[in-house]
Amino acid sequence: MTITAAIVLFAIIWWTVFFCVLPVRFKSQSEAGSVVPGTPKSAPSQTMLKPKAWITTGITVVLFVILYLIITSGKIGIADLDIFNLRASHP
Repeated sequence: MTITAAIVLFAIIWWTVFFCVLPVRFKSQSEAGSVVPGTPKSAPSQTMLKPKAWITTGITVVLFVILYLIITSGKIGIADLDIFNLRASHP
């Protein structure tokens, strides 16, 4: 795996995990009982972006290491993922 591929893989995993972590412990302004004028009631009362980014980074590192080891081990290749046998029709 090249360094560019590793960076791209890490970034894709990071953003995917981040969007999964964002709604965790979400509390809207209407649920908190204090709506800031000019914002929708569904806006978050506290964003907590920094802790969520750190949680995301930790989860991403674990997932990245697992995927990196699987990819570089060579035990699972493109042919193993070709469930529709598409590579056989296009040499």
